[in-house]
Amino acid sequence: MRNFRKLNSGLGLAIIALGALTVAGCGASDAEQKSASAEQSEEGHGEEGGGHIEMTAAERSAKGIKSIALGKRQLTGEFIAPGEVTANRYRTAQVAPRISAQIVERHIVRGEKVEEGAPLVTLSSVEMAEAQGALIINDKEWRRVRNLGRDVVSEKRYVEADVARQQAHAKLLSFGMAEQEVAAFRNTGDASKATGRFVLFAPQSGTVVRDDFTLGEFVDPGRVLVEISDESTVWVEARLTAEQAQRIAIGASARVRSSAGHWEEGEVIQLQHALDETTRTLMARVEISNEDDDFHAGQFVDAAIAAGGGDETLALPESAVVLMDGAPTVFRIEGDEIEPVSVETGTASGGWIEIASGVSAGDEIVTEQTFLLKSLIQKTKMGEGHGH
Repeated sequence: MRNFRKLNSGLGLAIIALGALTVAGCGASDAEQKSASAEQSEEGHGEEGGGHIEMTAAERSAKGIKSIALGKRQLTGEFIAPGEVTANRYRTAQVAPRISAQIVERHIVRGEKVEEGAPLVTLSSVEMAEAQGALIINDKEWRRVRNLGRDVVSEKRYVEADVARQQAHAKLLSFGMAEQEVAAFRNTGDASKATGRFVLFAPQSGTVVRDDFTLGEFVDPGRVLVEISDESTVWVEARLTAEQAQRIAIGASARVRSSAGHWEEGEVIQLQHALDETTRTLMARVEISNEDDDFHAGQFVDAAIAAGGGDETLALPESAVVLMDGAPTVFRIEGDEIEPVSVETGTASGGWIEIASGVSAGDEIVTEQTFLLKSLIQKTKMGEGHGH
């Protein structure tokens, strides 16, 4: 009887201990599940199953996520062509003497920036000296006749004196003296000033890109002594095949890469209509801004020229497409849900890429912060995998 009581007592204690362990185990399991659930909720806020995430418009804005409605556009394509930088001939001027002369003074050097009207070079000429002397003589005669008046001298003499003075004045201008120089010289009335010296002035502002002369040198009429170019814009002569040229139009956008590696925007202003006999190419002339002085005549560069033609197609900025599981993917927004969608892509041009299939026109597609969304989606999928 005593042994039976001992057995019952031991059995009761064992049952009580087992019950306590069971309750404790259940409590620990519930706590772990709640903790795991809280961690998942905190890490993947707004996430749901199926590889998509929930995010309100306000949340998207706070994260810098931007989107556009998928639509059609014409992807023009680009041709990359070799080219050479040349001066803008419409903003370039050459300075040359109109008569034989000797160079007696230099006022500029190559590379110097000059303003319109700045002195460039002083010359001396026997022809100019004779013309200067003739102006002094004819001007004095005219003054004398004019002072006598029409009542004293004949009409013929009066007119001849006036015409002779004007012709002498015009001759100095035609020989290359500037108007202000001629006027100042005539007003002196001093024949001893007829030395034949005269100055060539800058016809425009710009940079001296050529100064091919030496002091004391005798030069012939028409010999270019100085060339001035406004380098705020330059030309690039790009070489295209005949097939490429057929798809290029005047006004087409273009980009030119500098030696520093950055691209300068420009446009096609002229197209050559005859093949170069040596290279069998056609020239497309591109005008670009050169405010930073990155381009100089003679440089070899690459020009990217937009080609026209082609139908409109569904396209997105290239930033909208990412690779997920090896497939091109975009993120489509429907309400507060962002879903990754595999797409088939086509031609890429000018920062845009063709979307051949996978999404439809009008779908709202994320264009910025796509890598952030990719990371969030991958975390969601990893969480689902651990749950199984």
